[in-house]
Amino acid sequence: MKLSTKGRYGLRALIDLAKYSGQEPVSITSISDRQGISERYLEQLMAMLKKAGLVKSIRGAGGGYVLAKELEEISVGDVLRALEGSLEPVECSGLNPEEGCKAADSCVTKYVWQRINESINHTVDEMKLDQLVEESRKMGCQDFPGQTGCKN
Repeated sequence: MKLSTKGRYGLRALIDLAKYSGQEPVSITSISDRQGISERYLEQLMAMLKKAGLVKSIRGAGGGYVLAKELEEISVGDVLRALEGSLEPVECSGLNPEEGCKAADSCVTKYVWQRINESINHTVDEMKLDQLVEESRKMGCQDFPGQTGCKN
C-alpha cells in the first residue's frame, strides 16, 4: 500500500489544524505557510475532509476551518479513508461471496489479503489525532510535523 500526497498532506494539514484551531478557525493560508502545501491543494483536501464530516468551514472575516469532532474521536484511518478511499492493498473478490470469485473455495491467498487488510485497518484506526498532536509537540515540530528531525 502506498499513500498519495492526498493522504500524507491531508494528515499533516489536519494535525496543523488541530494544533492551531483552539477556539478560532484556522485559515488555509496559515496552514499553507506552516506546512509548505499549496493553498489550492489544501482547499481540495479540506473539501474532502469536510464531506467526510471531519472538519467544518466558517465563512467570513476571521473564517477558516475547525475540527468537526473532538481530537480523540478522529483516527488516522478516518482521515486516510476520506482522502484515499479504501486502504486495502489488494482487492480480493474471494472475501466477498456476492462478487462471485470462481476460485474462492480453493484459494488460500484470500486469507493472507484478509489478514493484511485487517492489520492495516486496525493500526490506522487505533491511532488518534490527539496522539499525533502530542507526539508533534514532544518532538518540537511546531510548524512542520511531517519533517524528519525538526526541532523548532
